[in-house]
Amino acid sequence: MSLALAPLDMTVEMEANLPCRKFDPDLWFSDAPTELELAKSLCGDCPLRVECLAGAVERAEPWGVWGGEIFERGAVVPRKRPRGRPRKEDLARDAQLRVEAEARLAASGLSESRNTVRLAA
Repeated sequence: MSLALAPLDMTVEMEANLPCRKFDPDLWFSDAPTELELAKSLCGDCPLRVECLAGAVERAEPWGVWGGEIFERGAVVPRKRPRGRPRKEDLARDAQLRVEAEARLAASGLSESRNTVRLAA
């Protein structure tokens, strides 16, 4: 009697190694800025990071972390601000982070069509 083995499904094996599949999915859609920063850092080594980001930009994802970037209302934001009025140093840091986010998008090849990628002010 011989056992027939099903072919190995590589997509299932690869999905098991994706950070968004290993950790709690709510981390990528948290309201807490620190949790979103953790999710962004977990995306750093993901093999599908560029494809994930491109898909999120194309769909104009309303919120969450996609491809290592934070989306809010369909736009990439450098960081999620906590509730309340921002301090002056936070505003300056946001401007610097916005430039860095634009550079990451450009490095991914997603900023050529500026009309498809919106960076929140």
